[in-house]
Amino acid sequence: MNKQAIIQAEADYVLHTYNRPDIVFSHGEGMYLYDSDGNQYLDFTSGIAVTSLGHSDPDWVTAVTQQAAQLTHVSNLFHTAPQAQLAQKLVQNSFADKVFFCNSGAEANEAALKFARKVGKSHHEDKTKIVAFSGGFHGRTMGSLSATYKAQYREPFAPLVPGVTFLPFNDLPAAQAAIDDDTCAVIVEPIQGEGGVNPATAEFLQGLRAACNAHHALLIFDEVQCGLGRTGTLWAYQPFGVSPDIMTLAKPLAGGLPIGAALVTQAVAEVIQPGDHGSTFAAGPLVCAAANVVFDKINQQPFLQAVQENGAYLKHRLQTLELEQIVDVRGQGLLLGVALNQPAAPIMAAARAKGLLILTAGDDVLRLAPPLIVSKGEIDTAVTTIAACLEESS
Repeated sequence: MNKQAIIQAEADYVLHTYNRPDIVFSHGEGMYLYDSDGNQYLDFTSGIAVTSLGHSDPDWVTAVTQQAAQLTHVSNLFHTAPQAQLAQKLVQNSFADKVFFCNSGAEANEAALKFARKVGKSHHEDKTKIVAFSGGFHGRTMGSLSATYKAQYREPFAPLVPGVTFLPFNDLPAAQAAIDDDTCAVIVEPIQGEGGVNPATAEFLQGLRAACNAHHALLIFDEVQCGLGRTGTLWAYQPFGVSPDIMTLAKPLAGGLPIGAALVTQAVAEVIQPGDHGSTFAAGPLVCAAANVVFDKINQQPFLQAVQENGAYLKHRLQTLELEQIVDVRGQGLLLGVALNQPAAPIMAAARAKGLLILTAGDDVLRLAPPLIVSKGEIDTAVTTIAACLEESS
């Protein structure tokens, strides 16, 4: 099929839940994507913080190819080595004692909320309240959507799961007043992605931990977008000096194949029994073979140090642009938001026309989430392109 035939087929047969530009990507290599017309794009989206090793990483390709030729799927009725190996790595390199696997970030958060409800009910029947925050995004399934803040995502599908209370993000007194003995869980992103790339403060997360401890509630960290090296540490929560009871992962874990995970403490694991939750496709040998490669490469101090250094360089380059359109530059590592005093979508489109792929996070924030292998030279190219787009918009 040629480009126009592909675009027309999608218009005819694919449910219209995304507005896509008229580009058909054909292949990718490292930091770059290529379309069917032969155009090259510097990728600062990573498929929404997914392809952390870039496109077509040779070790990833080898692992997936070899595993596909050996064993792809048996369901979770049986054991496989890649799943066991991945689970061991996640647990031994985090706060957690056990891991539940699924297929996406929404499913991981759905599992976390289900687990929290069951743990809460083990204390008393009415301990079902969930606290979430303004700007939070946790997915689009009915449970995860119920804890997602943006009204335009939630309202068309109401009534949702009851018992969710929304509070202002980074407002510790409001959280302390709301978290009570009926609260089963508090769910929060250490760095909000979709909500505008808003970092939590250490005081806020530490205060949430203390409030959860005081009321026997579970603290859930959603690291679907900000976890696994994106901020320059293996997990985004680590610099805050706070550990959760449950942490959700997904986007980057298998380098582009669908996977999600909910990491839990032993206290949570003891309440969950066979039959409480499940997933046919979760953590099959193919996706786990990919995830083992991704985890092993990212979980190296030189790799994480490079993310810290390049993230700081990107932030500095953006902060020193003398452009009146830039209101703020925020975030950590290679998850940064550029807040503007104008709509962000036209700048994203203008950058794409110049061969740079970036994201938005809300109406007026540009979101930058390049593959973690980005170089300073590629950062210079991206910043120069963004600056040109902003200058031309004035």
